[in-house]
Order: sequence, then structure tokens, then C-alpha cells
Amino acid sequence: MGLSYGLPTPDPNGLWRPEFEVDSCGIGFVADLKGERSHRIVAKGLEAVSCLTHRGAVAADQKTGDGAGLLTQIPYKIFRSFLGKVKGQLLKRDEDLAVAVLFCPIDNDDRRACYAIWDEVMETSELIYLNKRDVPVQLEALGEIAMQSCPKIRQMLLMRPDGMSDEAFERNCYLLRKRIEALVAERGIEGFYIPSFSSKTIVYKGLILAPQLSRFYEDLSNPDYESAIALYHQRYSTNTHPTWFLAQPFRFLAHNGEINTAQGNSNWIRARENSQDGTIWGSKEALAELRPIVQPGGSDSAGLDNSFESIVASGRDILHTALMMVPDAYHAVADMPEDLRAFYEYHASIQEPWDGPAALSFTDGDVIGACLDRNGLRPFRYQISDDNVLLVGSEVGTIDIGDAKIVEKGRLGPGQILALDLKTGQLMHNDEVKARYAAEEPYREWVSSNLIKGETITGKSDTIVTSGIAPAFGEELLSMQKAFGFTTEDVDDTISPMVKSGMEPTGSMGDDTPLAVLSEKPRLLYTYFRQRFAQVTNPPIDPLREKLVMSLHSFVGPLANLWEKNSPESCRRIEFPTPLLLNEQLAAIRHGEENWGESFKSATVRAVFNVSEGEGGLEKAVKRLQIEAAQAVRDGAAILIVSDRGVNKDVAPIPALMAVGAVHHYLISQGLRTRCSIIAESGEPRDSHHFACLIGYGAAAVNPYLALETAQAQSDPEAVEKSVANFKKAVESGLLKILSKMGISAVASYHGAQVFEALGVHPDLVDCCFTGTPTRIRGSNFAEIARDVLRLHETAYPKDAQATKLENFAYLRYRGGGELHAFTPSWFKPFHKAVREGDFENQFRIYSKTIDTREKPIVLRDLLEYKPLGEPIPIEEV
Repeated sequence: MGLSYGLPTPDPNGLWRPEFEVDSCGIGFVADLKGERSHRIVAKGLEAVSCLTHRGAVAADQKTGDGAGLLTQIPYKIFRSFLGKVKGQLLKRDEDLAVAVLFCPIDNDDRRACYAIWDEVMETSELIYLNKRDVPVQLEALGEIAMQSCPKIRQMLLMRPDGMSDEAFERNCYLLRKRIEALVAERGIEGFYIPSFSSKTIVYKGLILAPQLSRFYEDLSNPDYESAIALYHQRYSTNTHPTWFLAQPFRFLAHNGEINTAQGNSNWIRARENSQDGTIWGSKEALAELRPIVQPGGSDSAGLDNSFESIVASGRDILHTALMMVPDAYHAVADMPEDLRAFYEYHASIQEPWDGPAALSFTDGDVIGACLDRNGLRPFRYQISDDNVLLVGSEVGTIDIGDAKIVEKGRLGPGQILALDLKTGQLMHNDEVKARYAAEEPYREWVSSNLIKGETITGKSDTIVTSGIAPAFGEELLSMQKAFGFTTEDVDDTISPMVKSGMEPTGSMGDDTPLAVLSEKPRLLYTYFRQRFAQVTNPPIDPLREKLVMSLHSFVGPLANLWEKNSPESCRRIEFPTPLLLNEQLAAIRHGEENWGESFKSATVRAVFNVSEGEGGLEKAVKRLQIEAAQAVRDGAAILIVSDRGVNKDVAPIPALMAVGAVHHYLISQGLRTRCSIIAESGEPRDSHHFACLIGYGAAAVNPYLALETAQAQSDPEAVEKSVANFKKAVESGLLKILSKMGISAVASYHGAQVFEALGVHPDLVDCCFTGTPTRIRGSNFAEIARDVLRLHETAYPKDAQATKLENFAYLRYRGGGELHAFTPSWFKPFHKAVREGDFENQFRIYSKTIDTREKPIVLRDLLEYKPLGEPIPIEEV
């Protein structure tokens, strides 16, 4: 087990890695429409979650589950009774009480160390410590597996001092928890977790089946346990390692689904926490106390909850936060009210969506709500009975309503939300919630004044400076194409069909050439990366039928502070309808300060290295690039153009993916990333996978200048504009297909999401340029990647000669002297003959021997040899 911020998580094992963990579950809540507390609501919550047992898995002991839990308001009667008359008199109001629930380590020494940390932190706290309470539990309700890992569960009771507001009280609880977690991690203590720490809500959860909740936690069956809400969750760990800590609900929400962009979302939170502050927190140093906001070792749902609570703690309420983080589709919805569209446009420039199938139920103790993601791929139904009970859940019929009558029922649709204000008793349906928040600020005016529409940036504009567009390569085009690895297949079989039809060419599924790390031909760095795909309970999207929810809108410019309240300047960015930039658009961005003011000041850093430095020159150039990029941002650049223009016989390009990834992660580490956008100006990208990789590793937009010129060269002179438009359209449709395979709807969520794994890339290179990307078989380092770059450069600028024609490395189809193919015709002739003639003994054995003994590997298994175990066992004994 490895230490991860106090959470025990499995270490990587073979090809498996813990960050692949996701889950799918049953969720919902029961609430009293008038906000009146009672044990009846708690009992109904327990009944409802018990009816979802089929949505969770069961261990071999028939008692241990993937996890179940309940989130309610604090049951004041139970805690007043525990405090007794003396300490109970200190509480003037119930609302002055806060409760921290601790999951403490099994090890006695570690547990005592955690208690000591609690005491240490409380010494400097404004809150008043009242008492500790060991939660009464029945261990016999647990299965053997759950019992072995069951933490010591303790509740800490605190009181607010006089004069502290409700918001400050909650914020102090949040800060205390983060300080405690930081000290636990710093001192290397494993197995500590705080399920909840609030003045309004409390969580009871565990590695148990739902029907065991009230048996294990005695409090839940106590008639004094009263709440107006019971938010429940039954976990099903699709690919996950079940633990007590990852059981839900979390502190604010329960989630059914999978956040496909969780890694990228977490990266952006890390970038923000390193570089931003907020008036609520006072300074960057104060905000630093909250780091890391997304707790390592958690699931995608846990990361969502961590980010959610940080935004709420900074001043936005939970409904506003939910609408920001899991927004409805708005670009293609013609009948959406303009104020609501402006609300979404404004917030899209601040917060990328947490994208993927998601049904969420959430509460802060005052308001409870539920929402669905823009695709609506998870069920969420609700019913209201005449005894004032609201039931929302992933299934209907989970509670017995007795003699009560259903007065209203329905389901949430894609992107819809439902909420109940427990203080006022107001039930708000989708349109009411959205109208309320759309009208809170003059978003239409803010967007109109500050958000620049990229589609208006053309070379024909009289008001936008686009001078300085680089001239065409002309006679140099062939050398440039060869330097960037263009082949006859790229031009004739990929770009040419795109130019003619506006669609990507159709090819067979799969790739029978060697993995890039095993290939003897020079390969682009993109070929080392494979996108993960939607699986199990996480369906891909059909980007054609579901085009209403798909979006390629991309934002360029500095990122507003997520932890500040809304202001007009927060959306001061450029919004492009697509991340593919034409040359005139990039030229306008280069003049950003002149066109739109100093908040769009640009700087260009050169992603090239000297050929004379040989294979060692690439790594040095990447380090130089990182330092130059950071300095440019410190000097005020809000748009960073990473450019490989300027390649010649003495200068070779840094692979664009390496350059973008290295700059992206270095700026995150330096606390500078949110101050700028990265644009890739590169001669490399020409198919949709290239663009997807660049965007996935941090490029907000890409200018494929060489592919654009190649597209123009493939067209008739009078049809140049149409050819470029067709190429652009083909790349965009390819991008949508790539996003959809991962179940992602918006490129804004794909931006920086790193939904790739590297096949054959050395960990040192990954740590520098692609931090956090799984690389399970090691492989090529900087020098070996540089070797391929220099091989291509040498064909472009041969000594004492001119480049004559593009290479044909035969990556797409077999050709003698080209790339190896698993379906090499000569290898399969004996196989075909064996099938036709039924000649197993001769022809099939020839084929089999050819495949088993081929000298040059194509797949990993070709590197393996059979290890004999000894004398064969007679077939009669098998």
C-alpha cells in the first residue's frame, strides 16, 4: 500500500495503475418539503438506499460491499444528549455546533499521532473544542473483509465563538480540516480520513452493504436522529479498489457516473491553486493552506467533491457551483433564453466542465439538489407525495409511501437541475433555478463587453491588425514537409481526401505496424500515445446524432480566478468556435496587445534545437524552452505561442507535443499556468490525433501552418479558400469523434485532460513533459526521440544535394522496403495455402514458424520467449 495524503491506495501493479479507478452507483435523497426535521426522513433514506443494494457489489463474505452511506443534517438531539447539562449549556443555539467525523488508523501509534495532530491544530483555532465522541458501532454487522480494514470512528464536537457568521464558521471548519490533513500527510501517517467536518451536515458511511448501515451505526436507528434530508449512496466500483474512504456520499455530494476528464480537471485545479488567491482567503499564502485542493488517492467523484467544496467555501452557493461545474449544453440550443446563454458563456470562460456521465445529488444542509450532465446518460427521477416527502433517485419505488398520494412526479432531462430550499420550503424546478442565477448579474452585458468572438477575426477585418503573416514556403515546401515527417501517404491518402471532401479518409480499424518504440522507421511522438476509451458503464457518444451537446469552442487568454466572486473582467478572453487557427487568426493574436489591450499581450518562444548539438541537443532545448516560457509569462505575456517556425539546415524542430507538454507542466509547477494560454504554431500536426494530443496536453489552440499550406498546394488556385475550409472541417469532425470515444462532449474539458497513456516512452521524459501520464513499459528517452527527429531532418537537408521527393515509409499499407506489417503478404501465403489445401502438417507449420521466429518485433509478445518448465506431461494425464 502506498501513502497518498493519508489515504491508503494500492501501488501500481504490473500494467494496472490506481488512477484508472472509476465507479458507477445508485444515488438519491429524501427530503421534507417544509424543511422540518424528523427521524421519519432518516428512516426513509435508509429504506431507499437499502433498495439499491443490487447496484453495489458483494464480497465473498456476503457482508462486505463496495460502500454505502448517508449524508444528513447534524442530529442536534443526539449531540446535546451526549454533551450533557454542563457542556450542553455552552451551546446557546443548535446552529453553534460543528461536528468533525474522523476515520482514524487501525494502528494504535498512528491513531495516537492523529489525535495529537488534532490537539495541535485546535490550539491555534478560533473554534471552541467541546468534546470527543466514539461513534457507537456494531462490528458484527461487518463482513470479514470490511472488519479487517475498519477504522476507529470518532466524532469531534466544536462550538463557534460569539460574533462569527455562518459563512465564516463553515470556512473555519474547512480550513481546520485542510490543516489537519496536511500535517497527517507531512508526518507520513496512513489510514486517516475526515468524511465530514461541518456546522450543518454529517456523513455516516462505510465499506458495507446498504441494509447494514443502521445495524453498524447505532445512531441511525436512534429516534433522536432527526434531519430534514437524507442524501444516500450505494457504490458500485466498476474498476475500483473499494475502501472505507471512497464510500459515498462525500462531504457535499454523491455521484453516479464517471468524470472522464478528472485528471485534466485536477491538473487545472492544481494550476489554479499554485497561482491564484482570493479575497475570501486574503492572499496566495492563505490559499496555500488549502493545497492540495484535490486530495491525492481519491476517485473521480472525490476530486469533483473536493473542487466543489473549494468553490462553495470561496463564496458561491451550491446551486451556482453545480451550474458552473456540470453545465448544460448551450452553443447549439436555439431556443435558450439569451440571459441563460450569457450565464453559461461567462462561466465557460472561467471553469471547464467536469465532463462525463454524471448524476449528482448535493447539499450544504440548507439547500438540497440534483442535476444531470449535458448528455443525461444516468437516470434521475423524482416524486412528491402529499405527506410533504420529496424523493429523488436513480430509481423509483425505493420507499413505501403507505397511504400517501403522489402529487407530482417526473424525471430530470439532460443538463437539468432540481432544488429544494430547506429554509423557505421552496421547490425549484429546472427553469426556475436557471432563471434565478441567470438574472443574478448582468451577464449579457459582461459577455458582450469582454468576451471577444474569434469567428470575427479574419484577414478581411479593417479593425483587427493581422500583419506579419509568414510568407508561403514555395520552393522550400518539400524540405519543410520532409523535416516534419510528411510522407506521400500523409499527402496523398490523408490530406488530399480531406481537402476534396471535407471529411477524414476512411481506413480499416487497427494498426498492424510495430509499436512506435519497436519501429525501425522514424516515428512522430504522437504515435507513442494512445487515447483511453469509454468502457464498462461509461458509453461513448455518437457525435453526429448527439451534435447538440458537442462543442469545439476554445478560449484563449488568462484564466480568471475560480475563487473570486464574479466580475465583468473575469470573462475577458477570446472564444474561438474551434481550436484550429488559420494563419490570419494567429497573426491577429500576435498583435493581441495592439488589438485588444495589454491583457492579450503575446510572446513567442521557439521550439527548435541546433542540429550541431546532436541527440543531446533536444533535452537541453526543452529545458531552455521551459525557462524562456516562464520568463515570458513573468514579463506579462497572456498568450504564449510555442512555435517551431524557422527550421532550416542548421535547426531542427522540437516535437510539438513534447514542447507543449513541457511548457504546460513547467508553468503549472511555477505557479504561472493560469496567467496565460498556450498556442501551438507547428508544422507537425496534420491529422486529428495530432491535434487531440496537443490539446490534451495543454494547447488551447493549434495553428498547423505546414498542413494548411500543403492543403493549399493540393487544390486548384481558384479553390484555395475552399480547400483550407475543407481541411479544417475534416480535422474538426475527427476531433469530435476522438472526444466522443472517451465520452467527452466539450473540447474545453478535453483541454489538458491527458486522457492518454504512453506506449514506450521513458519515465524521465514523461515526468518532464507529460506529468501523470501512465507509461507502463518504459521505452524511448530524449536522445532516442531526437534520433528520429534528426533522421527526418537529414532527409530534408541532405549533404551536397537537394531533397527530391517525399518518403513513403508505408505506414498505412504494406510496401517492400517500408515499415513492417503483421499482415505481410509473404508471411500469409503458407497460411492461405494451408486453408485451401487443408495442409496443416506442412504449410500451417511454415506459417506458424514464420510468425513465432520473426526477428523484428511488431508487438510486445514478440519480445517474449517460452520458458520450458521441464519434461512435457503425457497427454493422457491432462
